[in-house]
Amino acid sequence: MIIIKRNEKDSIDKMLKQYKRKTKRIKQVQSIRDRKEYEKPSSVKRKQKLKAIYKQKLRSEQEKNS
Repeated sequence: MIIIKRNEKDSIDKMLKQYKRKTKRIKQVQSIRDRKEYEKPSSVKRKQKLKAIYKQKLRSEQEKNS
C-alpha cells in the first residue's frame, strides 16, 4: 500500500505527482497489467531469454564500436 504524508504547505498537485512517481517506481500498474491475463511459465522464460540475447548483442556491438 502506498502512503503519502501531507505537509501543511503541500498542494494537491504536488501530492498527486508524488503518488504517480511512487506507483511508477514500485511498478504497481505494470504488475496489475501483467496479472490481467495468464501467461504460461515457458513463454515468460522464452521472453526473458530473448531479452537477454538482445541486450548481450547490444553490449557486444557497443564494445566493438568503442
